[in-house]
Formats: sequence, C-alpha cells, structure tokens
Amino acid sequence: MKKILGLVVLFLWACGKDDPKIPEPAILVFPAQNSQCTTGVEVSPTASRVDFIWNPSKNTDIYEIEVKNLFNNSTQTAATSSTTIGITIAKGTPFSWRVTSKSNEAQKLGISQTWLFYNAGSETTYAPFPAQIVSPFSGATVARDGNGDVLLKWTGADVDNDISGFEVFLDITDQPATSLGMLSSGTRELNVPLDANTVYYWKVITTDLEGNTSDSGTYSFKTQ
Repeated sequence: MKKILGLVVLFLWACGKDDPKIPEPAILVFPAQNSQCTTGVEVSPTASRVDFIWNPSKNTDIYEIEVKNLFNNSTQTAATSSTTIGITIAKGTPFSWRVTSKSNEAQKLGISQTWLFYNAGSETTYAPFPAQIVSPFSGATVARDGNGDVLLKWTGADVDNDISGFEVFLDITDQPATSLGMLSSGTRELNVPLDANTVYYWKVITTDLEGNTSDSGTYSFKTQ
C-alpha cells in the first residue's frame, strides 16, 4: 500500500512540474534582408567587420549566429548571450545569416528567418544573390504527380533589383549541363517531366540586366 501511495505522489509531483519553456525565434534586424551592407569596419583590403543585430527572444539563454558565404558555401558560427556580435567577413561577397535561440532548460530551439545581404566592396553593380533552392531539397525523395512531373521551386533576389531571368539546368550527372531554358525574372517554379526511380541533379543560374550571373550550387533528388 505504501508503495502504491509513493507512486501516486511521484506521479502527481511529475505532473505538477512546469514544462521547460521553448525559446522563441529571434527577429533579425541588421544587415537587412536583400540589402547592401556598407557599415562594416575595414580590417584588410579584402575583409571588414560587420555588426550583426537582432531583437531579444523570450526564454533564451544563448544565441548562435550562422553566417554563410554564398560564393564558396563556407560558414562561420559564433555564440553570444548578447543580441549583437561583430564578425569579420569578405568584402564584395553575398552572405546569408540566421540566429538560433537556445535555452538551458529546453532541448527545442528557436530558429530565425534566413536573410541575405551583400557585404560592400568596391563594386558599383552587384551580381544577383545565388538562387535559394526551395524544393526538392538536396537528398529528397520526390513523388511525381499524375502526369509524371516534378515541381522545381526556388527564390531569387538582387541588391540592384535588376534580375533579367533564371536558367535551370537538370541532368542525371552531378554536373548538370542540360538547360531547361531561360525563364523570366518573375518565374520561381517549373514543372518538369521526369523518369521514376532516378537520381537527378539540378541548379539555377540567375542573370541580371548588367550580365552578372550567380550559381545556386548543385542539388540532387530521387524520384519515386
């Protein structure tokens, strides 16, 4: 009987405990989305130190920032309890950044939006940001629709706001060379008829009115 009462007390105690509060995603402030950052402090002819700023998020003990060079896909990370941190990055280069909110009490994370920006260099015109692949994401297994098609989706942006078009390349080799044609600047998706049980590789080349281009990088997926 005492054992049963002990289990009941333990159960009631466990049920009465508050669940850990999950940290909320931080709201990014600076560098602004799809902007040119001109406020960096020069540390060398090729690099400057940029102050990244975001709003505080609830239930957060530590923030981890991730800054990704979109030219070479290298990533820098740093942790801070503050809502700002200075990071040295290359000039004249497009970057993405996001902040992960972490709590000492909860395992779940709060993940901010991902923003893109150009760190200013000597350029007077900028290449478009590399297209961001939405779907299929790399490594995905994708079901074809009733017509045997797969929908390719991406996003595009440019500091100068002068994207002229997108060219999608898709192939069964890891260096896709088959062009699906030049698409208008307003197009962000394309239905493509594909074979079943096949691994495909694809990328998007973005071009602006100045003739500048950027490469999304190659992504792969398998059809069912």
